[in-house]
Amino acid sequence: MDDLVSTAWLASELGAPDLTILDATYFLPDAGRSARDEYDRRHIPGARFFDIEAIVDHDQIYPHMLPDAPCFGQAMRDLGVGQDDRIIVYDNSPLRTAVRAWFMLRHFGAPHVALLDGGLAKWVAEGRPTDGGEPAGREALFDAEARQGDTVTKEEVAHGLGLPLVDARSQPRFEGSEKDPRPGVAAGHIPGARNLPYAACYRPDGTFKRDSELEEVFAAAGVDPRQPFIASCGSGVTANSLVFAAHLLGNDRVRLYDGSWSEWGADPRSEKELGPAR
Repeated sequence: MDDLVSTAWLASELGAPDLTILDATYFLPDAGRSARDEYDRRHIPGARFFDIEAIVDHDQIYPHMLPDAPCFGQAMRDLGVGQDDRIIVYDNSPLRTAVRAWFMLRHFGAPHVALLDGGLAKWVAEGRPTDGGEPAGREALFDAEARQGDTVTKEEVAHGLGLPLVDARSQPRFEGSEKDPRPGVAAGHIPGARNLPYAACYRPDGTFKRDSELEEVFAAAGVDPRQPFIASCGSGVTANSLVFAAHLLGNDRVRLYDGSWSEWGADPRSEKELGPAR
């Protein structure tokens, strides 16, 4: 199974016993949309709802922080996701949130995870079938174990790991001309960071760029996509588009700063910069 699968491929595989489809749509609180309600109304047949806001470390004050392995494993068993399933993730969000589910599943030991190219929007535009409601439950085994070396902490970022840091937020948010929507979070970016907005990884139709297209995107930001770097964003979600892009180019040495700007920008002691990347 490829890392990026087409709608045609998925349509031909629907109903396979080892196939699990996950809708990982998420919207910002001020979007006026409910990912769960939209899933309930329309999703790819057999898809289950992967709730990015619920499958988190609830002891953390920062949004979307990774849970521990036992909690993630239990969440997947409750959802009916088998660790050895062929797992396809998709979304219907302008934030392209399926990549967060892709990262989490791989981080906790699922070996066969792919992204549906174009997501639900492409599926629907092609006139393919959809369902409402929720599929029947199923027993599943998922013995989660966290992968080492694919995330970094605030302390590691602050002390320096000798790796470039690439911020996936929009240019106005990165430069500080647009305020952060989260209360108590400052504007700006981590000193020394490069800016590569996650949206640059996608074509206008929502499909993921490939090969030379991605290389051009990284080059424009002054980043070598085949070398290790740290990916950051607002709350550890959209940065995964950069992680996935590097993965498509053969680079699995990218590390996610899970706390991202929600953590860094909320700390009055942390250094911050305004304006373009230097």
